[in-house]
Amino acid sequence: MFNKFESLILNNMSKRVTIVGAGLVGSLLSIYLAKRGYKVNIVERRPDMRKVTISAGRSINLALSDRGWRGLEGVGIADEIKKIAIPMYGRIIHHKDSTTAYQPYGKEGQAIYSVSRAEINMKLMDLAEQKAGVKIDFDKRCTHIDRKTLEVCYEDNLSHNSETLSTDLVFGADGAFAASRLNMQLSSDRFEYNQHYIECGYKELIIPPGKNGEFLLEKNALHIWPRGSFMMIALPNTDGNFTCTLFLPFEARPDETFGRGERSFKNLKNSDQVKRFFEEEFPDAVALMPTLLQDFEHNPISSLVTVKCFPWVFDNKVALIGDAAHAIVPFYGQGMNCGFEDCVVLNELIDKHKENWDLILEEYQALRKPDADAIADLAVANFIEMRDKTADPKFLLQKKIEARFSQKHPEKWTPLYSMVTYSPHIRYSTALKEGARQQAIMDKIMNLPEIETMWDSEKVEQEMLRML
Repeated sequence: MFNKFESLILNNMSKRVTIVGAGLVGSLLSIYLAKRGYKVNIVERRPDMRKVTISAGRSINLALSDRGWRGLEGVGIADEIKKIAIPMYGRIIHHKDSTTAYQPYGKEGQAIYSVSRAEINMKLMDLAEQKAGVKIDFDKRCTHIDRKTLEVCYEDNLSHNSETLSTDLVFGADGAFAASRLNMQLSSDRFEYNQHYIECGYKELIIPPGKNGEFLLEKNALHIWPRGSFMMIALPNTDGNFTCTLFLPFEARPDETFGRGERSFKNLKNSDQVKRFFEEEFPDAVALMPTLLQDFEHNPISSLVTVKCFPWVFDNKVALIGDAAHAIVPFYGQGMNCGFEDCVVLNELIDKHKENWDLILEEYQALRKPDADAIADLAVANFIEMRDKTADPKFLLQKKIEARFSQKHPEKWTPLYSMVTYSPHIRYSTALKEGARQQAIMDKIMNLPEIETMWDSEKVEQEMLRML
């Protein structure tokens, strides 16, 4: 007699799943499905990053938080990923006068974790192949997905030969500019698609380790240099360096006054302008960036896009997941976490509907679409918060009031950041609505007379309780 788990695997042995894209979400999804006994094949456009030199300058470091850890724990690989992750317990704000201020995340001991995109992707691919038996075909560019025959067509980047893979299920996990999504868009009536670029691009820079390999900034923090219309951030890496990312408008705003036009990528035309810009805006960082001018010249400027689309599911045989379904800007640190949560929800629905993929995929789409739209909107809003408000005394006072009230009444108030980052049981869509309700209350509280001196008084607490 087979037990329930063994029977499940035997039933799925003939079920073939093709995943387009071996990125973070595609690799994790492959582990979930392979552990259930599905025969999983990933078709990946890029060469194997474990065997080739990765071009520098495009990899924003990622922040793993509770939703992402939950996804990794679901297939028992969280401990492997923790080996390449660094906890960040708060943000350190760097002012123009080189003074700093520390703002803790959540409650004491709560952290988000800095991970290199390349490192975690390579680790997930290793685990998929070695522990789950997933087959990954690299240098294969998806050219067509036939919805009727369920055949995935692709071209070999090296030989240029065309090949076809027959399958039973297809998941498009090939990123913000997904070939899988374009295929579905071209073969579907009333496919809704929207992409929105923010006015800022980004450029990757580096703060290297010290002479003895030591970190030159506080290791267990996310560093932010907020400057109004632009900012720079820095996240730690396991080798002692910090990946810095400059977020700057592509072009100067029409209302830029003479002398500030250089606050855009377009107007930083030579090394002297770059050097002057960094010395004026980020003086404490410049001293730690010996390769600044070389990095600025050689690393590309990349854009930041939000993608919303619908439907995600086609004939209950083809589905989009991760960035292919919902690309978001990185300012809430939730792009990877949201994609990993897609895998968690899908896995739970497989159990709920006992392998009935018609029901699984319909409910997956119904549950995840509103949550993906919500975190996309929250991410754009958090860009403004990080860039404009983290150095604003009134904003910081509001956060102190919220933290105090939440500590005294945890059942009545969870700050929005904590709902998104540390509360995987709260849906993104719920967090968005609750955050708006809380902000309406805080707008009234911050307008109270003499709030700066009475912020921690019983009167303020009672007023918040009344409005709740």
